[in-house]
Amino acid sequence: MATKQRDPSEWMWERASELLERADRVQRRFFRLSQGGVRACWEPPVDVVAMGDDLVVLVALPGVEPGRAEVEIEAGGLVVRAHRALPDAFAQGAVRRLEIPQGLFERRIALPAGNYELVENSLRDGCLVLRIRRVEA
Repeated sequence: MATKQRDPSEWMWERASELLERADRVQRRFFRLSQGGVRACWEPPVDVVAMGDDLVVLVALPGVEPGRAEVEIEAGGLVVRAHRALPDAFAQGAVRRLEIPQGLFERRIALPAGNYELVENSLRDGCLVLRIRRVEA
């Protein structure tokens, strides 16, 4: 039984299409319209871990200075906003690769139903560490 060989141009187009779709997904992940629809923003990755009565939220913020991130607890979630700028040292250089998102960002993190208070807000090792606790209404 003979196997039919695929046309190389066919599988090359399939592979190219897959790569373009993947790149588009990655771009949408990092660059979204903010809620106001006016400015582009990106979303940093987060980890959320339940520790007893607390939730610990780790937000990856390389290059964001301590105290520059705005944190709000609102109905149904936690909102983190800040601006990541290029380091001053980059002003004199020619960019060869720029993969770390820059500019304004906003990350909304859904929380389980309830009322919460922020009990820790610190920046360590390039990550914003937030500890929130559920409070009685």
